[in-house]
Amino acid sequence: MIRAAFTKIKSKINTYIPPQQAQINVEDYNIVKEGSAEILFSKKETVFYNPVQQFNRDLSVTCIKAWDNLYGPRSNNKTQKKIQHMDKRRKLNNSSAKNARSDNDSYLNILEALSATGLRAIRYANEIPHIKEIVANDLLPAAVESINRNAQYNNVEDKVTGNLDDANVLMYRNKAQGTKYHVIDLDPYGTVTPFVDAALQSIEEDGLMLVTCTDLSVLAGNGYPEKCFALYGGVNLVSHEATHESALRLVINLLNQSAAKYKKVVEPLLCLSIDFYVRVFVKVRTSPIEVKQLQSNTMVTYHCSQCGSLENQHLGRMLEREGKNGKKYIKYAVAQGPPVDTKCKFCQGTYHVAGPMYAGPLHNKKFIEEVLRINNDEHIDEIYGTRKRIEGMLTLAQNELDDAPFYFSPNKISSIIKLQVPPLKKVVAGLGSLGYDCSLTHAKPSSLKTNAPWEAVWYVLSKCDDTNKDISKMNPNTAGYKILSTIDEWLPKTPNEKNSNLDITKLTFEPNEQSEHLEKLRKLKIVRYQENPTKNWGPKARPNLS
Repeated sequence: MIRAAFTKIKSKINTYIPPQQAQINVEDYNIVKEGSAEILFSKKETVFYNPVQQFNRDLSVTCIKAWDNLYGPRSNNKTQKKIQHMDKRRKLNNSSAKNARSDNDSYLNILEALSATGLRAIRYANEIPHIKEIVANDLLPAAVESINRNAQYNNVEDKVTGNLDDANVLMYRNKAQGTKYHVIDLDPYGTVTPFVDAALQSIEEDGLMLVTCTDLSVLAGNGYPEKCFALYGGVNLVSHEATHESALRLVINLLNQSAAKYKKVVEPLLCLSIDFYVRVFVKVRTSPIEVKQLQSNTMVTYHCSQCGSLENQHLGRMLEREGKNGKKYIKYAVAQGPPVDTKCKFCQGTYHVAGPMYAGPLHNKKFIEEVLRINNDEHIDEIYGTRKRIEGMLTLAQNELDDAPFYFSPNKISSIIKLQVPPLKKVVAGLGSLGYDCSLTHAKPSSLKTNAPWEAVWYVLSKCDDTNKDISKMNPNTAGYKILSTIDEWLPKTPNEKNSNLDITKLTFEPNEQSEHLEKLRKLKIVRYQENPTKNWGPKARPNLS
């Protein structure tokens, strides 16, 4: 009985036929123009549309172009020969000149699993070359009608196909039938978690996955650690300033853990914290050897609840060994730890644990370079209204340190130790003189990423203020007093003391290569962060399903 009911529902979904295309009365709709598309937006607002996410869509178009140039089906000779051979066979079986041209020039299959109005799919069809088919799927009949109507209005019916189905059911069915996609775009309302497993099994080798999560109250908030763990398999940096970066690392860890079950790995190409959501672009490929590295590329983080200092603990180790025949190999071992004591050595605060989460680089510099090239050479402001912001944010991402998880704010540190906030260039010059690297971060203004230990950070910040701080006037119960009063206990005096390479005798605040590079980047006339919000600012409510 239950099976019969399920078959009946499935039959209704699979046999859904949209209304016959008829003459569109434009006066019945509000026309929304974005990029190269014009969308007929229902005045009843039964379908979800969010104008604030034009940046998301502009960036997605640019990134798909960059991925196609670098890693797409035509990017290597072996795959290109295979596709050309298939094209020739299709030409022999089909005498239509139009179909022959389509096979020659078009090869990308894209799935937009949660399409709503179809705006994103239509923009992909208009703006991305080599599109063969875009499946614009949605669970709402009104949305599918909107997709088909807008595809007709924009003359892309030959590329954009509206589909009524549950996204997971569609992907699993296609997997069973051997149908896969080069690009899968997952942009849900809230968490992406329910769609990850099906998407990973439905994507082509070296395919591109675009993933959005808008549930930052869970991913980067303070109130739902249990929900964060349930959805993403880890806990974020609760009450820490770098919580938006931990949100990115939790999402990538979710993708990696899911992919590993199928002997696949996820390579981050570009991972951004944007306004009220995170957006990650990852390449998926099969590599059982790299799956073995997942343990060593995953970490937990101990962060102090009072001063914010933190230590990262990788969950595994990769040790290079030499066999009897002289051939080197990698031995995988469990981690040694923990890296911290029960209390923070700087302020005696309590450590909280975050993670497990992804520990590697968030960006591929070669990929970002290609995205910036396309954004600068091929795009114009009339179509890509957020082009300047793409340039700014990705320039920051391109210059971020790869080996420095998380960032800190000199403003916050100065408020803890009750000193005047120093210029960023002075902090960077001080850390640079001690031999450490620094960079800005795209995730938060006036914040720095560095590979320096926290001993160096606290020491440099305490010396940025030229005045002699009288700590006797500070409240002895504050974190700042405890840090400054115990500096002789936690600060190594020589590079070899306490297993540290920190040499405080080299400290100087004279401009150096690190500080000059940072100042050059800050002086660029680029839009690095979000400008004044519009009247539609922020996430919208769910569409009315009734």
